[in-house]
Amino acid sequence: MDFEYGADQIQILEGLEAVRKRPGMYIGTTALRGLHHLVYEIVDNSVDEALAGVCTQIDVTINEDNSVTVVDNGRGIPVGINHKAGIPAVEVVFTVLHAGGKFGGGGYKVSGGLHGVGASVVNALSTYLEVQIFHEGKIYQQRYEKGKVCYPLKVVGSCETEKTGTKVTFLPDPDIFEETVFDYQMLKDRFREMAFLTKGVRISLHDCREEKKEDSFCYEGGIKEFVVYLNRSKQALYDDVIYCEGNRDGIEVEVALQHNDAYQENCYSFVNNINTPDGGTHLEGFKRSVTKVINEYARNNKLLKDNEPNLAGEDIREGLTAIISVKIEEPQFEGQTKQKLGNSEARTAVDSVVSEQLTWFLEQNPAVAKIICEKSIVSQRAREAARKAREITRRKTALDGMALPGKLADCSNKDPSLCEIYIVEGDSAGGSAKKARSRDTQAILPLRGKILNVEKARIDKIYANAEIKAMITAFGTGIHDEFDISKLRYHKIIIMTDADVDGEHIATLLLTFIFRFMPELIKQGYVYLAQPPLYKVEKNKKVWYAYSDDELNSILVEIGRDSNNKIQRYKGLGEMDAEQLWETTMDPAKRILKRVNYDEEMLSEIDLTFNTLMGDNVEPRREFIEANAKYSNIDA
Repeated sequence: MDFEYGADQIQILEGLEAVRKRPGMYIGTTALRGLHHLVYEIVDNSVDEALAGVCTQIDVTINEDNSVTVVDNGRGIPVGINHKAGIPAVEVVFTVLHAGGKFGGGGYKVSGGLHGVGASVVNALSTYLEVQIFHEGKIYQQRYEKGKVCYPLKVVGSCETEKTGTKVTFLPDPDIFEETVFDYQMLKDRFREMAFLTKGVRISLHDCREEKKEDSFCYEGGIKEFVVYLNRSKQALYDDVIYCEGNRDGIEVEVALQHNDAYQENCYSFVNNINTPDGGTHLEGFKRSVTKVINEYARNNKLLKDNEPNLAGEDIREGLTAIISVKIEEPQFEGQTKQKLGNSEARTAVDSVVSEQLTWFLEQNPAVAKIICEKSIVSQRAREAARKAREITRRKTALDGMALPGKLADCSNKDPSLCEIYIVEGDSAGGSAKKARSRDTQAILPLRGKILNVEKARIDKIYANAEIKAMITAFGTGIHDEFDISKLRYHKIIIMTDADVDGEHIATLLLTFIFRFMPELIKQGYVYLAQPPLYKVEKNKKVWYAYSDDELNSILVEIGRDSNNKIQRYKGLGEMDAEQLWETTMDPAKRILKRVNYDEEMLSEIDLTFNTLMGDNVEPRREFIEANAKYSNIDA
């Protein structure tokens, strides 16, 4: 190795005072996502050891008391005295904010721990944290409680001389976090992604709580296997995953890509194994190079005629799954969220590597090149048809003055922050909702039947669908490249469907459309699911509503089970009169709404779920339903 990693490579930038007082500043939220972020921070440190080539195994265990233990076989955090601090380096790492081997101290060439706050923040937000380090035949240990040192670093045992690594156990502080129960699936998805991005490292997850579970991930093929995994519920158009890798001016570039028969573009970018959901210069370099190379190939091989326009990037990327991963020594990010890479040299590096190696691949694989070009040309024609359909719609709108769909019962208030729109299935439920609503702030848009499944449709078919056009027009934002959040007419978009399997299917179709074409609506928290009751219970002229079987049983226990109880199971919203619908589902003072959220760090898993549920392949859908049937009703 060409760099040192010792006690003096741990550099101190500032103290640890404010973490417990303002945890949101450091981990974003104290809700479930922030809780899991603690685990990621510790595992990221182990992954950094793997990136440095000195770690092959990371074991994560959720213990019975909901504490977490992370063990790796890396070098172990240095145990010597850091001369600047006058305390052991390990103590600096866990008690001083912005301290670590990632600030030019020579400990790491590249690192996923972008801010150097990981270990100390986890320590500050835990009831206790205990670290053990295996080094030169000894086991060193130190314990902290709420960030405070319990005792000096000490030797507590011996181990094999060649054994090295770090073991961290921590228990999140319930005084800080709204919830302290870890979600196994969330951790599993994250660690699978980490393993794909860190070729050859094995990450194992064990759950020692009531439902004993374990999974282990190791991918020698790295991001090539990641693309195969993401395409597993789709039909790949060619067998090989195209793979490009190289180093340009110290930036390591890895790209894997493969087209499938679907219509969605799924390009995921990473910097030092950290997801960049807003993309950045590395993604720009990838898109630029792919567009340039495919157009050159199509021209040179007469697949595009001289009088035909160049293929647009979006045409070429239709049905493309790609992973763009760069390793860069000093990443720079744009904006507060740190989710968009700003290094201009990354654009040049990715463009150079992909242009050179993709050109070579296409020349060596003319059959694959032809498939890509032909799919892109068909996409170009569909996009042109969609453009013409939009123009016709705009002309009609300008002539007849009917900017909003006729079936929309709009609200009178024009302040979007006060307005909400209910998307309702069927004319019957729509009629009840129109009578029940508050006309000032609540708009109703009834849809006829199940909308088009956008997962299986090209853009021209989507623009031609009456129900989808009605939603696009009503929302006001446009879709895709024309999307403008500032034109949103309602700050609550509420999907209100029957509380049955058909209703869930319709809600999933609507969510698929919004996720694919207006994801910013979900990202900014404007999309909700209404929760209509399942049961109405009457007894002695009193009425109760139950929103689940458990709630029904609780009500029956409370009022007594006897022949005076009248129980009605609602089969649909249309069975409720306007007064009941208002009281149970639409009255802001009483209703239950579920806000639709997604974790941007796990977009690849969300995409895979939508494609599994709504795509063409039956087998992955059957497997998903069998695995998740105990959690909810899922319509295939």
